[in-house]
Amino acid sequence: MTNSDYLLKAAIKKVTEKLNEILFDKIEEATNIAQDAPEILKKEFDNLKESIIEEASRMEKAENIQENESANTYHDSKIKKALNEIEDINKQIDLFNKTTNN
Repeated sequence: MTNSDYLLKAAIKKVTEKLNEILFDKIEEATNIAQDAPEILKKEFDNLKESIIEEASRMEKAENIQENESANTYHDSKIKKALNEIEDINKQIDLFNKTTNN
């Protein structure tokens, strides 16, 4: 064998060793990530669940405030009377629209 044959074989051997080393490191890294994935996903799911519960609570409070404001508005009898009149007018308009469309 010539020197160039030895150099070529040595280069192939070293490149192969280096590739195997890199491959082994990457497989080990992927294994570690795969082992941590369920815990990471559980934490993210718990955070999402907590965020959803907080948003639902906020929405419920906002609706309760709006209902309370609406209830307070309806306590005034003049407003109730005006709303009833508006409702009657809307019914008359609907009736008129139905008769004109037929």
